Amino acid sequence: MRLDLMTWPQVDERLKSDRAIVLPIGSVEQHGPTGLMGTDALVAEAVARRAGDLDDLLIGPTFSIGVAAHHMAFAGTISLSAGTFMAALCEWITSLVTHGFDHIYVLNGHGGNIQAIRRSFQTLEGELGSRAPKMVLRNWWEFEPVTQMREALYTKAEGHHATPSEIAITQYLYAEARLAARPLEPLVAPNGPIRNAQDYRARFPDGRIGSNPALANAADGEKLLQSASLALIDDFRQFTVAGRALSD
Repeated sequence: MRLDLMTWPQVDERLKSDRAIVLPIGSVEQHGPTGLMGTDALVAEAVARRAGDLDDLLIGPTFSIGVAAHHMAFAGTISLSAGTFMAALCEWITSLVTHGFDHIYVLNGHGGNIQAIRRSFQTLEGELGSRAPKMVLRNWWEFEPVTQMREALYTKAEGHHATPSEIAITQYLYAEARLAARPLEPLVAPNGPIRNAQDYRARFPDGRIGSNPALANAADGEKLLQSASLALIDDFRQFTVAGRALSD
């Protein structure tokens, strides 16, 4: 069930029996020459929404703009500073707490957000004290069944950015992602650290890091999406039943 498609009386009624919510978080940034700009947000949103449909989880609106300054040398990337991202996320969660939500499950699709999300949790715990909700961060690609599937499908060519797994999911979701596929040179991109936007563009000129997204296809994307959604349901239920945030 989606919060943004409910009326306030419906939300009020749900809060009488269920005070937990999933917040998909991603980014709008380059994903190599064949990946959609919104990949990180689109995939986190799709995983969360399918889980919500399968098991009546409440899904919040997608927080689609992330911390992506290192991608700013590529056209179309939109980035927030870590401070702005944290301030917005803290106010977002505080709003939910005000209405009675007490379990906040963040489903993340972008590695650059991780540190800022964790710091936001720390800030909220300090500011809200005993009113602070139970909070947990999960990255969809790190669920164990998803990790196993990614390794089986792509081995080392999964890489670190513009990965075939995330692009496969967007190919399943959006026809334009399939139409974007084209030969890549080299087939598997080089690996290396991320320093700043200009250095990133100079060393990884097409945006990929260690990946071969040409391996992606829509059929595998559907399997990955289903696996991640089922893993989310299981992990979310453990989180809410335990009554406390699971350790990262």
